[in-house]
Amino acid sequence: MSHAQQLTSRIRSIEPVGEYFHIVFEAPTIAEFVEPGHFVAVAVGGVGSGMLLRRAFSIHNATAGDSIEVIVAAHGQGTQWLTAVSAGTEVDIIAPLGKPFLLPTRPVGCVLVAGGYGAAPMGLLARELRDRGCEVEVILGAATQSRLFGVLELTRDADNVTVTTDDGTSGLRGRVTDALPDALARINGQAVYACGPMPMLKAVAEVSKAHGAFSQCAVEESMACGIGVCMTCVLPVVGDDGVTRMVRSCVEGPCFRGDRVRWDDVNTVPVDAFGAPVQGGH
Repeated sequence: MSHAQQLTSRIRSIEPVGEYFHIVFEAPTIAEFVEPGHFVAVAVGGVGSGMLLRRAFSIHNATAGDSIEVIVAAHGQGTQWLTAVSAGTEVDIIAPLGKPFLLPTRPVGCVLVAGGYGAAPMGLLARELRDRGCEVEVILGAATQSRLFGVLELTRDADNVTVTTDDGTSGLRGRVTDALPDALARINGQAVYACGPMPMLKAVAEVSKAHGAFSQCAVEESMACGIGVCMTCVLPVVGDDGVTRMVRSCVEGPCFRGDRVRWDDVNTVPVDAFGAPVQGGH
C-alpha cells in the first residue's frame, strides 16, 4: 500500500558535504513510512517558475514523525536552485515514492555497493539489514576522494567498509566491481544491493550473477513526475513470465532485480519488448 503524500515542507537545513549538499526537509506525516530505497520528488524553482519538472532524490534518512533527508549534487538548473535557497524555504514534496529494496526474511550475508552520492540510501539500508541479523559489507566508490559520500557513517552502520577510487586518492585504486568478489567471499554473500550510475549497476549485476548472488539495483533514471504519469523513466525489464516490458522506474522501481534489467538496451525499446513497434509496419 502506498503512503505517498504531497505536502508543503519547510527546509530545516542545507549543509555542504564534500562535493554534495545534505538537505533536511520537515515531513512529520511522511517520515514514519520511509523504507530503504524510497525516494522523494521535489518541486524546484519556486512559485511561478518555468522549471515544471520535479527532481527525484533517494531518501538518505528519516526521523519518524519529524523529517526526511536527502543528498544532492548541484549539477543542473533545478538542483542548483535547490542547494542555493536558505533554510526555512518552503518547497512542495511528494514522498515516500517508488518500491523500496526487498529485504531478506532470514539473516544472510549482504554486500552494499554505491557510487558517489549513490551511497545516500545505504546507511538506512545497512541499519535495517543488521537489525535483521545480516552481516553487512559495504563498497563505496567514486572517481576521486572528494566525490565519495558516507564513508564515516557507513563505517558505523556496517560490519566492514571498502573504499575504491578511480584515481587512487582514497582506498583501493580501481572500481567497485574490483572489490566485489572478495567482499562476497568474506561473508558468503548471497544478496547485493547497489545504487549509482547505470554503467556501474550493470557491472555490479553481472559480477553478482557470476558469483551466485541475488542483486537489486536502484536505477538512476530521470523521474520527472515521480508518480508514473510522464513516462520519462521507462526501461526494459524482463518479467517473471520471461517477457520484456517497458516499465516505469518511479512506480515499478527504482529498485529492480539486477538480472532482470536489460542493461544493454536501456534508453531503447527492444524489438522483442511487449508492445514494441512492428519493424516495417505502418
